[in-house]
Amino acid sequence: MDDRGGGGGGSFVAVRRISQGLDRGNACHSTSVEVVAGSAAWLGRGLSCVCAQRRDSDDRPSFDLTPAQEEFLLRLQTRIDINYDSSVTEHQEALRALWRAAFPGEELQGLVSEQWKEMGWQGKDPSTDFRGGGLISLENLLYFAKNFPKSFQDLLRKKEGDRALWEYPFAVAGVNITFMLIQMLDLEAVKPRTFVGATFLKLLTENDSAFDLLYCITFKLMDHQWLAMRASYMDFNAVMKATRRQLEKELLQDDVARLEDLPSYSLLSR
Repeated sequence: MDDRGGGGGGSFVAVRRISQGLDRGNACHSTSVEVVAGSAAWLGRGLSCVCAQRRDSDDRPSFDLTPAQEEFLLRLQTRIDINYDSSVTEHQEALRALWRAAFPGEELQGLVSEQWKEMGWQGKDPSTDFRGGGLISLENLLYFAKNFPKSFQDLLRKKEGDRALWEYPFAVAGVNITFMLIQMLDLEAVKPRTFVGATFLKLLTENDSAFDLLYCITFKLMDHQWLAMRASYMDFNAVMKATRRQLEKELLQDDVARLEDLPSYSLLSR
């Protein structure tokens, strides 16, 4: 996660994806990726279809994929590569659906409106913030709103805990979470190069909505960390780093066979 965002002057800057149109034929293309030591016992039991190999010229493990795993990964990568386009009707409708889910009793005046600031966008046009995470960041928020409406509303309205005077803006934080997960799971690589990425890919092949569900878990975990750390606006990056560390730790636990087994899943309520 880049140390961007949290500047002065009361503005919140979403992270920007640097690489667009990634050449997936190059398995060594990388943003900053950390290799996390995993459990050998778990790998032997849980990743029977993903074989860990080491090459003499590279300290990073290489994970060979089955055709099914390649298909699921490519499908997710295709979603990641789609930019939000305010001229596309389907994208407009998804944005309107997000507003209806967030504020069911309030009529939206337009796709460009001061009302969007109520949700925690930086300005009156959310499309400028979606450049940080693409269409998938909108899909993540919409999935969260539809599948875990109570948790979504609790976070949107900051209902739980002793909140800081300067809180994180909900919507832009959501875009940052999408970006962080893409980095953490190394999803723009042709195949996993970390134990965390390989573990997630196994979960993805068993649940096509695994990325969206993990997003919901991560958002709730981030807010939990925010409250535990008594964080304020300028602490957002530190909270995100703590959230990532905790999520990686949970994903590598021996008894996690599905996302619902993650300890942080219990933070979600429908």
